[in-house]
Parts: sequence; structure tokens; C-alpha cells
Amino acid sequence: MHDRLYMSALQLFAEQGYERTTIDQIAEHADVARGTFFNHFQRKEDVVTTWAEQRQDKLRAVMEKSLTDDDTTVQLERCMAALADFNEAEPDLTRVMLTAWVKSGQPLLEEPDYAGHIFTRVVTMGQARGDVARDIDPAVAGNMLRDAYLGLLYRWTQADGKVPLHVELRALLRIALTGVLSYSRHRDGRDGHG
Repeated sequence: MHDRLYMSALQLFAEQGYERTTIDQIAEHADVARGTFFNHFQRKEDVVTTWAEQRQDKLRAVMEKSLTDDDTTVQLERCMAALADFNEAEPDLTRVMLTAWVKSGQPLLEEPDYAGHIFTRVVTMGQARGDVARDIDPAVAGNMLRDAYLGLLYRWTQADGKVPLHVELRALLRIALTGVLSYSRHRDGRDGHG
């Protein structure tokens, strides 16, 4: 019953938007009484939380199998590719649910999510292998990558996916890994500080 209500809600959200979908409509679509909804979800926002948790579970399944001794760049590329796959597979639903997730205040209320955790773990493993500088705080780097991913995902959904998310995330990762300063300029002291 939980899954039936959940899938009915997702279908209605995708068709008519999160805001315009009521609990009564979800119950009717699932062919159950309104009260049955509340046996499985306390509020409509809980459907959004379930969606976010299921996406984290998908990412966990992909990444737990693929955390290996590959270098940090390969592992981060693998993670970004998985995230792109999830979103590009359901762009309309991603757009609706991401907007609902943000509007419901979930990013401010939730515990650190799995994406931030997995990025932190990859950076920590990279430090142990010598791929990542020792003076980098893995949690700061992991959260930065997660925040950059979410910001890019939000912009991608608003632009109707005109540029493939895979391409955008690859570019984001390149900047995160190489920085924005020209190495030769910075090294030669011509960066305006020396």
C-alpha cells in the first residue's frame, strides 16, 4: 500500500506538479480512502522525503560496488555519472521533486546526505593513497562537491536539460579537481599577490 500511494503521488506530481496535487487526489488515484494516506505518510512532504531517500539508496548501491583502489578522479567521475544517470532517466519527475524538496525546506532540515558522505569518503581514500593533498579537509571537500552538484542540478532542471547533465557534471568536477587559477601564473607569483 505504501508503494502504491508513493507511485500514485509521483505520477500525479509529474503530471500536474507538486503544489497542485492534493492528498485527496493521491488517495483517489491509488484507489484508497484519504485516511489510508496518513497511515503511510504524515504529510505530503513525506513523499518527497521518501523520493530523496530512495535516490540515496540507489547511489549507495552503485557506489558501494564501485569504491575501489581506482584513483580519486575515476571514483568521483563514477559517482557524478551515476547521479547524472538518475536525473537524466526521469528529467520531468526530477524537476518537480527537486523543486518540491527545496520548497519544503528539506535541504536545510536533513541530516548530511549520502552524496556528501560518499564524496567525503572518496576524498579520504584519496588522501590515504596520496592522490589528494593532506591539508584538504575531506568533509569540506565532500560537502563542496555535494553543494556544487545540487546547485548545478537545480539550474539544469530549470533549463529543461538543454545541456546533458553528464557534460555539466564532468565540467564541474574538472574545475573542482584542477581549480580555477592558472597553475603557471600562480606558481610564478603573477597571480596578483606576489
